[in-house]
Amino acid sequence: MRRKRPEGIKDYTGPAGGWGALKAVAVSLKAQQIVSQGAQTLLKSNQPDGFDCPSCAWPDPKHSSSFEFCENGAKAVAWESTAKRIGGDFFAQHSVSELWEKTDHWIEDQGRVTEPLRYNAATDHYEVVGWDEALAEIGAGLAALEDPNQAEFYTSGRCSNEAAFLYQLFARLYGTNNFPDCSNMCHEATSVGLPKSIGIGKGTVSLEDFDHADLILSIGHNPGTNHPRMMATLRDVARRGGKIVVFNPLKERSLERFESPQSVVEMATLSATPIATSYLQVKVGGDAAALKGIAKALVALDTPETPVLDHAFIAEHTAGLEAFRADLDATDWAAIEQSSGLARADLEAVAQIYAQSKATICCYGMGITQHRTGTSNVQQIANLLLLRGNMGRPGAGICPLRGHSNVQGDRTVGITERPSAALLDKIQDVFGFDPPRADGHSVVESIAAMRDGTAKAIVCLGGNLAIASSDPQACAQGFRNMDLAVHITTKLNRTHLLMAKASYVLPCFGRTERDTQEGGPQAVTVEDSMSMVHASRGFLMPPGENVRSEPWIVAGIAKATLGGKGAIDWDGYVANYDRIRDKIEAVFPAFKDYNTRIREPGGFHLPNSAAERVWNTDTGKANFIVATGVEEDETTRDPSVLRLTTLRSHDQYNTTIYALDDRYRGVFGRRDVLFLNAKEIARLGFVEGDVVDVTTALAFKRDDRIVQGLMLVEHALPDGCCASYYPETQPLIALEDHDPQSLTPSYKSVPVQIRSAGTKNAADRIVARAGVAGRKISVKA
Repeated sequence: MRRKRPEGIKDYTGPAGGWGALKAVAVSLKAQQIVSQGAQTLLKSNQPDGFDCPSCAWPDPKHSSSFEFCENGAKAVAWESTAKRIGGDFFAQHSVSELWEKTDHWIEDQGRVTEPLRYNAATDHYEVVGWDEALAEIGAGLAALEDPNQAEFYTSGRCSNEAAFLYQLFARLYGTNNFPDCSNMCHEATSVGLPKSIGIGKGTVSLEDFDHADLILSIGHNPGTNHPRMMATLRDVARRGGKIVVFNPLKERSLERFESPQSVVEMATLSATPIATSYLQVKVGGDAAALKGIAKALVALDTPETPVLDHAFIAEHTAGLEAFRADLDATDWAAIEQSSGLARADLEAVAQIYAQSKATICCYGMGITQHRTGTSNVQQIANLLLLRGNMGRPGAGICPLRGHSNVQGDRTVGITERPSAALLDKIQDVFGFDPPRADGHSVVESIAAMRDGTAKAIVCLGGNLAIASSDPQACAQGFRNMDLAVHITTKLNRTHLLMAKASYVLPCFGRTERDTQEGGPQAVTVEDSMSMVHASRGFLMPPGENVRSEPWIVAGIAKATLGGKGAIDWDGYVANYDRIRDKIEAVFPAFKDYNTRIREPGGFHLPNSAAERVWNTDTGKANFIVATGVEEDETTRDPSVLRLTTLRSHDQYNTTIYALDDRYRGVFGRRDVLFLNAKEIARLGFVEGDVVDVTTALAFKRDDRIVQGLMLVEHALPDGCCASYYPETQPLIALEDHDPQSLTPSYKSVPVQIRSAGTKNAADRIVARAGVAGRKISVKA
């Protein structure tokens, strides 16, 4: 007899993609009231003469087709280009306190903000304010700070290269390197770890390398939801006989079977392509142990008679092998099995596959970086590739899967809290002022400064910081401590409802919209996750006559704050973005002939030293690096402790929730779930459908570190592990719970305990509630 699943939970047996994806796109366009316009808009998405999708950073193919969008990219485009609008009437009708009681999904689904807004504490309403007045007040507020380092300048990865460059120029002329960036919360471990290994903090592969790879190691990511256009590439690898070995705690449908919506044969015959050759469900937090096991097995296979390691490459291009091998020798197989949750035989089988590969690419996502050992995890992937010379040759290399479409680009053009002396010297040469030399704040450091009262103002260039960050308790307190908070945004979100003494919301263009300035129609540029820089041109009319471009707003705040300091021609830059790109080229020689090359279809590839086997490291070589930290497994000491990993649903991108379904995991109309395997549910004395509270265990346990009312759902996970949605479970993660090297929050390995719902209550705590109406976080002021 088939078991009855809880309400909203169904067994999903279909493939990823297919007719389900097409239906989801149609539903999304209808929900945003843009069925006809939306279809036309999607045909411009990721096209050489169109706009760059505001979703993931997967590169565009060399030869574009008519359909270069995926299901979740289509949802992102529909969400941004919605016909829904909110202006003065909406904010007159709804107080901030009333809006706070709405779900996050409801708040963002109201539509595009069309007027600049200023909060009135006396009425508890946002009210329309003129641009000149708003900019003057913001500039006066920033100028009044005792120290420029009391201001934080946050950036979201959706901003363009042009806006990001002006933003960092303004903040450095103002006097600070405080640049908390969304990358601090996702791939900062890559940016910190890879330079020490290979001399550059980016991936080394191009999209064409996937045509030549015979093995893909896929670790800690879910492409079907987070970068679905990658699925077409993996499908091509699988169909030509390449092997794809997956390491992931959850069985993700897209890595099992995929039905391409662009394949007439697959759609007509419902014949999905198998993706994973092998699927190893590594324990949450056990990736470094698994990688070490593969490396240990690989080294054991190497003999003078049958060499497996690339000894010529190692001798010419690497340093540190002896220490790395000594560490492998000293590591016991029993410890590897216990920490990884995988059998020695399985890891040895992967080593055999790897030994036979002629060209291997390793792709990884935030399942690798968002741990207390994130930086070390990244370096262990580099170690494994270096053993067989899989760096800097066709079909081989390392491939970090970035999230936002320009999260890599804004860092390239200067959004960094730890700038190099060379960058600062170049800024001084080009602009004639000496920028601040001290390191600034990352996200974790900024929130700590806001919480502790040492930061007084924050400007957010996009994003939803208070909900995206770890420890929303500290972030909420921090925003409410501020003298000034400024939000440059397309839509209203939860962070905009955390009121500083003075709060402003400034509406900006989205990627899909036409940007016309004094010099005529403008294009912006973005960088994908494989270092391709290309133009993006919107074509829709802006949502209101009082909406402005990001460069215009940044320049306006800069003029109001700095006056004539630095003699920067802010108006000239806004009038013609070519002038901004000329200055980017002057500061960053890698952008040589910038304006010429972005006018070529597809753009251009930035130089990548490691791809050329040039190693800009302290040793002048690629370095094998011994793991410096161990992800402590609390579950072995206390069987009541589980290791929680946070994840996104299929109807979600970062903190934006498009709808309340998670189709591939069989969850519909709700988000209040905690996934465990059936064995673990029974071991802990529960049954599927029981409602539990989840608390943080051990070192960071506090009365307010609790998420209430999650329903237990059976899902294929390793023993001792559980999973739940981000950002609902953010209250469990302390600001201090991060990778010490990169300060990346440990979203993917949180020690937790569960108990029946309502068995213990604390009067003073954060309560996260998820339900059929969406998501709401209530924060006690």
